Amino acid sequence: MAPALLLVPAALASFILAFGTGVEFVRFPSLRPLLGGISESGGPDARQGWLAALQDQSILVPLAWDLGLLLLFVGQHSLMATETVKSWMFRYFGVLQRSLYVACTALALQLVMRYWEPVPRGPVLWEARAEPWATWVPLLCFVLHVISWLLIFSILLVFDYAELMGLKQVYYHVLGLGEPLALKSPRALRLFSHLRHPVCVELLTVLWVVPTLGTDRLLLALLLTLYLGLAHGLDQQDLRYLRAQLQRKLHLLSRPQDGEAE
Repeated sequence: MAPALLLVPAALASFILAFGTGVEFVRFPSLRPLLGGISESGGPDARQGWLAALQDQSILVPLAWDLGLLLLFVGQHSLMATETVKSWMFRYFGVLQRSLYVACTALALQLVMRYWEPVPRGPVLWEARAEPWATWVPLLCFVLHVISWLLIFSILLVFDYAELMGLKQVYYHVLGLGEPLALKSPRALRLFSHLRHPVCVELLTVLWVVPTLGTDRLLLALLLTLYLGLAHGLDQQDLRYLRAQLQRKLHLLSRPQDGEAE
């Protein structure tokens, strides 16, 4: 087990990496297609049909590369979340297990964003080119993306963000308070076992609601939609607990300052 003085900087470095990656991820699925999606996709003469695209190496090669990047991210995100790998990581890295998982996830996502290959000559599933759709559809998509990201940030506040990032585990360890999950109720543990991604609907909106859905964007949306769908297993009991926690957090945030001091 690493000394306490080394645990805190390591956890903070992982948090900074994950936070910076999250900020950059806002740009990757939202700002890039909304601000430059139509201009990057080329004109109508450059478009090919879906059957012709399956025989075009200039389309298949970047798609295969993008698919490999996505599978790398999904594989890392899923494999390191298994109980076997988590037990192995905890044996060698101790309380830094969650921080290491977060850092590896951030690095895998960085690889996807930095080395993603657009397919400008590929076919498109839909595109808003004619007026007034060319003006209003991007604006509507922009508004929906802003609302979705605001909801994502709000939902993360409802959950234990410090624990998700691995900071709370190190903090509790340094103070000798034990494991944070051991202090949570059985209802909370049940919810966490069923819900790996608390912002599924909002992320799906960001992935699909775009003015131009090109070939590489379709691959990104399809694969991540499938992954998000498989990662969820909520039932009515989970939803009731989640609703109660949201109401409790909103009540605490709305309390006056003097009431909190008491």
